[in-house]
Amino acid sequence: MRIVDVNEFYSPTGGGVRTYCDRKMAILADMGHELIVVACGREDRVEERPGGGRIHYLKSPRMPFDKNYGLFWDRGAIHDVLDHYDPDVVENCSPWRPAWFVAEWQGRAIKSFFVHNDNVEAYAKRWLSGVASGERIERACAWYDRYQQRFLDRHDTVVTNGPAMTERLRRRGVRVDATMTLGIDRRHFSPELRNPRLRTALLAQCGLPADGHLLLGIGRHHPEKRWPVVIDAVQRAGAALPVGLVILGQGLDTRAIERRIGDSPHIRLFRPVYDRARLAEIMASVDGFIHGSDAEPFGLVGYEALASGAPMIVPDTGGMAEVADPLFAETYTGRDAHSCAAAIKRFFARDPALLRRAAGVAAARVRSDEDHAAELIAHYQSVIDRRLARAA
Repeated sequence: MRIVDVNEFYSPTGGGVRTYCDRKMAILADMGHELIVVACGREDRVEERPGGGRIHYLKSPRMPFDKNYGLFWDRGAIHDVLDHYDPDVVENCSPWRPAWFVAEWQGRAIKSFFVHNDNVEAYAKRWLSGVASGERIERACAWYDRYQQRFLDRHDTVVTNGPAMTERLRRRGVRVDATMTLGIDRRHFSPELRNPRLRTALLAQCGLPADGHLLLGIGRHHPEKRWPVVIDAVQRAGAALPVGLVILGQGLDTRAIERRIGDSPHIRLFRPVYDRARLAEIMASVDGFIHGSDAEPFGLVGYEALASGAPMIVPDTGGMAEVADPLFAETYTGRDAHSCAAAIKRFFARDPALLRRAAGVAAARVRSDEDHAAELIAHYQSVIDRRLARAA
């Protein structure tokens, strides 16, 4: 099976969509399938991947507020690429121009809309949270759901990346045909990678001794990640506890986050770690993983942390809430720094050995991305078979 993913959210500089696509490409190649990602680039070029698959970059304008991402603008260029590759399946995940470009293409492939994010949750609710309830915001944004349904009606299948997204969309009357829960690359992550010397070194970077508490946050510096909530909470909890926080990431909000941290000696920003083995070692070595976004559709990085044996502190809604089990996690009211600070205090009042033991047991049950890929291929084959049966 050849799949072409017209993916406006794929960035060569990182992000969850890139991690997902790169790994899926390798898995599908091992299964005898081919994934070609059509991505926004600064120039037209094709990047072949070892073992199969490729990234086909189309020269595209940059997104105004985040130069790491681009915007597909040329319908003809997309259609030419799809004609060239003649896929069995076309995937798309952008609800804007690419959704219509794919819907209007006249090729033989089935068309799949893969929901990776929800703009109502990530943007409208974030922007308007101070003036209206979530229910009122959803009602006010019903026009967006009706807009989505118009192009979804022209796709053969609509899949989401997890139960949280499915529940959210169906509650608003948006079509979902299948929930294809994501998984992680389990080859890299393990509690056995815990390195006490690395933990001590990271605490020292935060100006704390070896008996201090070490939290890790990972993600883009973007408003939807709610880093100010996490930073404020750590600073509040730090008034009573020796808590250090390491944040791995970068993005359009880096300067604002630096200002938010100010002269706090116990919070450090570091660039993203792209070496998976090194990242896994860091995850396994911290005392806890902490996350701020309550709009996360799927907790990919949370599952990686859990597979590394890291207990966690996460919001009580969104994809990360699905990861959290009271045996190894504390939750807090999303967007509330006071609630998050209280969760940090509860977390470090618990027996650390029991927390880590519970997380270690859960680590063995984290879903793999190979399971996800196999289920997705089976779903696409069933859609193709139904189409063929109708045509017979």
